[in-house]
Amino acid sequence: MAKPKKKVTSRERSEFRWGWAFIIPTMLGLIILNIIPIFQTIYKSFFKTGDFGRGNIFVGLENYQTMFADSQVWQALINTIKYAIVEVPFSIAISLVLAVLLNRKMKGRSVYRTIFFLPMVAAPAAVAMVWRWLFNADFGLINHVFGVHVNWVSDPNIAIFSIAVIGIWSIIGYNMVLFLAGLQEVPGDYYEAADIDGASGVRQFFSITLPLISPTIFFVLVTRVIGALQVFDLIFMVMDKSNPALIKTQSLVYLFYEYSFRQKNQGYGSAIVVLLLVVIMIVTVFQMIGQKKWVYYN
Repeated sequence: MAKPKKKVTSRERSEFRWGWAFIIPTMLGLIILNIIPIFQTIYKSFFKTGDFGRGNIFVGLENYQTMFADSQVWQALINTIKYAIVEVPFSIAISLVLAVLLNRKMKGRSVYRTIFFLPMVAAPAAVAMVWRWLFNADFGLINHVFGVHVNWVSDPNIAIFSIAVIGIWSIIGYNMVLFLAGLQEVPGDYYEAADIDGASGVRQFFSITLPLISPTIFFVLVTRVIGALQVFDLIFMVMDKSNPALIKTQSLVYLFYEYSFRQKNQGYGSAIVVLLLVVIMIVTVFQMIGQKKWVYYN
């Protein structure tokens, strides 16, 4: 005998409607601003931009064949990976240490948190101007303080790492806030028990703090890797077109901008973005597989 259907109350109907009312704007934003542009970019990568941006010509895989034979694209990919290798681990490690220090009760804690978060709200153009002055080879503060003469942003061998330093400085505050949120979810009972057992602060950090906030660390890791692989603004604002180190610092997104908006070759630029999309997907898949071994969910 079939069970009678449960009658839906007016409260449940109201919660259902309000739930969709809050979700739909986000879903529309994702579809319009993210999903549709992805498919449009993939579609456009099979075309050659026509004269004056009209009459695009279907060329099939020609853009991809050109891209795979283009040494500039592979150099940009190497530059992007170098930037991510430096920026991601250092920004996460420094942010985590700062979050642990600023999670304790201390005088002026809110002031310190605000100071470290300030780079996130600073205008990117202002940040670039300040760091270009700091890195200036002739009268920059860094060379003056250390008594050296280093071409921080014009030496092809170190320019990408100098850009990564700016990226680390810019993102520390944001990562720190995320880690602070994770740390405040850790029960204090664990630390009290560890104190009774005589565990040192370092031992508590590695045995209690790291495992319990590993989901937060994983989230920050995934988002920072994606963000680092999409780096553009720092390179665009710090590196001039005449800079001899530009070829060793331009990222895939910078190359996409160069071809799509300066050379008006949107088909080839779209192919470069598709390459970046594939790289990000592969890296994210490996991260999802690897997180099963070190992320602990309560």
